[in-house]
Amino acid sequence: MDQKKNQWKAWLYLLPTIVLLLIFTVWPIFNTIRMSLLKNYDSARELGGMTFEFGFSNFTAVAQYSGFLTCLGNTMLLTVITVPISTMLALIIAVALNSIKWLKKVFQTIFFLPYVTNSIAIGMVFMTMFQMIGDAPNYSSIGIINTIIEAFGGTRINWVNAGSNYWANMGVLIIYIVWNALPFKILVLLGGLQGVNKQYYDAAKVDGASRLRIFWRVTVPLLSPMIAYVVITGFIGGFKEYSSVVGIFNENMGPVGAPRSLNTMVGFIYDNINTNQGRASAAALILFAIIFAVTMINLYVSKKRVHY
Repeated sequence: MDQKKNQWKAWLYLLPTIVLLLIFTVWPIFNTIRMSLLKNYDSARELGGMTFEFGFSNFTAVAQYSGFLTCLGNTMLLTVITVPISTMLALIIAVALNSIKWLKKVFQTIFFLPYVTNSIAIGMVFMTMFQMIGDAPNYSSIGIINTIIEAFGGTRINWVNAGSNYWANMGVLIIYIVWNALPFKILVLLGGLQGVNKQYYDAAKVDGASRLRIFWRVTVPLLSPMIAYVVITGFIGGFKEYSSVVGIFNENMGPVGAPRSLNTMVGFIYDNINTNQGRASAAALILFAIIFAVTMINLYVSKKRVHY
C-alpha cells in the first residue's frame, strides 16, 4: 500500500516535466509529421477553416526542388570531412593535456572557451580573419590569414569575398567547424582518459612498447566508447550545421554573387518555414531520416569496434 502511495507521489512530482515534454517535444513532432502530409499547408489558413489535401506531395516537391541537392551535398560534405578531423585532433589534444602537469587547468580552460562562446560571434571573427577589405585588386586589407600566407612566400587566396570559389569557401567553413567542435570532444575524451587505469600503461612500458604503439594499442581501445560517442554526436551535429554558414556568410548563405551556394539542410528548412510549412516539415523529416540512418550505422559499427 505504501509503495502505491509513493508511486503516485513520484508521478505527481514528474507531472510538470511530463506536461512540458508533451507540449514542447511530443506535440511538435506529431504536428511536423501531420504538416508534412498536407499539401500547401498554411497554419493561418487552417485557422480560417481551410482544409488541405492529404498525401506525399511535399516530399516529392522537396526532392524535385533545384536547391535541395545542393543543400544535401553541402551538409554531407561538411559532416564527412569535419567529424573525422575534429575527432582525431581532439583525441591528440586530450592525450597531450592529460600528460602535462604544469598549467594543466589553464590549458583546459583555454581549449574549452570556444564551447561557451556564441557561434555567430565566432563566425564573424573568422569572416574578419579571412576577408579582404576594399575593392579588387587594390585591397586596403587582405586579412590576417592572407597576411600570414604571404609572409611565408605564398599567394593570397580569395576566401570569402565576391568571386571566391566554392572550395575556398568550404575551406573556411571546415576550419571553423573543426575549431568550434574541438572543446566538447576534448572535454569528453579527457574525462575518459582520466578514468583509465594506469596499470595498463605501466604494463605496456614494461613490455617495451613505444609511445605510438601505446597510443594505438592501449589508449584508443580503452577510449573507444568515448570515441564512438563523440563520433555519433558529431555526425548528428554536422547534419544540423547552419549557424557556422550564417556567421561567416550572413543570411545569404554564400559569398556575394553566389547566394545560397553554401546552404545546408537546416538552412533549406528555414528558407521554407515561412513560405511553405508543409515543405519545410517534409524536409525536416527527411533530415531526421538521414540522421537516424547514419546513427544506426555508427551504432552497428561501434558494436564491432568498441571495447567496454
